[in-house]
Order: sequence, then structure tokens, then C-alpha cells
Amino acid sequence: MILTDFISIFVKIIIAYRFFFMIKLDDIDRKLLMLLQEDAKKTTKAYANSLNLSVTAVYERIKRLERDGVISQVVALVDKQKAGFNFTAFCQVRLTQHTKEYIVRFEREVQQLCEVAACHHVSGDYDYILQIHVKDMQAYRDFMLNKLTVLHHIGSTQSSFVIKEVKHTTSLAF
Repeated sequence: MILTDFISIFVKIIIAYRFFFMIKLDDIDRKLLMLLQEDAKKTTKAYANSLNLSVTAVYERIKRLERDGVISQVVALVDKQKAGFNFTAFCQVRLTQHTKEYIVRFEREVQQLCEVAACHHVSGDYDYILQIHVKDMQAYRDFMLNKLTVLHHIGSTQSSFVIKEVKHTTSLAF
């Protein structure tokens, strides 16, 4: 009985902690974030007009969202095809063992591979899914032989190649 009471109290504390430190976004924040995701190069005045707010109010909201880490960075989105990256692959990776040392080392090493656009630690048969952009199939083969498979503790890989990108967005739906 004492252990279950302790666990119950502990869970309630964790929930309260997460709620207390969770960043609260109001409707205006959400609308502003949608506008910024559509086009972050507009002027603060343009956002202010869309939101029926003053320029200062919008500027302060953007600064708060940056300070709170809701806006982590502002970047240019490059068209892969026009930049010569015509081949996209998703590569599933299985590690030889699931130890902290192997996981940390793999994650550190894969971050150094410029061809890897995204790396996700996942559940299921494989441990990671990598999204890889290269010029063509030969470049992918070179990447696999000379970069990915030389990383330590990789047990196996399985690749799937993109035939057509049907949907791609960097926006979150608020």
C-alpha cells in the first residue's frame, strides 16, 4: 500500500511539473506561428496587420517565442531537385546491441554524415530510420559503402527509395 501511494504521488508530481513548465500558447501565438511557418521573411508590420495587433506587440511575441524555444531557428528551405539531390532514401538501421554506449556512439557518428537529413530512434524491428538525400543511386551506394556501414555497431540495414514525394512540409498544424 505504501509503495502504490508513493508511486501515485510521484506520478501526480511529474504531471504537475510538466504542466507548470509547459509553454502556454494562446490563439494569437498559434496564428502568428502559422504565419511565420508560411513565410518568415515578411515584415513584423505585415504580421501585425494580419493579426490586428501593433507592430510592437507582434515583435514582443516573436521574441518571447524565440526566447522560450518555441521558435528554434529560421532557415531557407532548398528545393532538393533544383539543388541536384534527386535521390532520397529511407534507411533502417539495426544496431548489434542495445547498450547506452552503442546508442550514444551511433547517434554521435550519424550526426556527422551530411547526407543524412533526419535520424529517428524508433521502435520495431529496426532501431533507427535515416532520411538520406544524395545525387543518384551511385552516390547512395558510395554513401552506404564508405560512410554508413563503416560506423561501429551496425548489425544490418534495409533501404527504401522514394519514387515520388507526395507530401512534404516543415509546418506544424496549430
